[in-house]
Amino acid sequence: MEYRLTEHAELEMQRRQVPSEWIESVMHAPEQIVTGFGGRKVYQGRVSADDKTYLLRLIVEDWHTPPVVVTVYRTSKIEKYWEQT
Repeated sequence: MEYRLTEHAELEMQRRQVPSEWIESVMHAPEQIVTGFGGRKVYQGRVSADDKTYLLRLIVEDWHTPPVVVTVYRTSKIEKYWEQT
């Protein structure tokens, strides 16, 4: 999937130590897509680092062509954000 990162998303990737490979992986094959605020979507996928599992969350405006990743972050609070189906 083709997508674009905002300047803010790129800064947050560096600040939060999120490798671009993780972004690529979740954008191409998200484990979940949940509803965010303002019509945004949250693409989610689990990633591993430092012998821990994290949830990578990408806030995406998918109505643009290509979709725009607004910000990114990883969290250890997987249960908080994971939607059970």
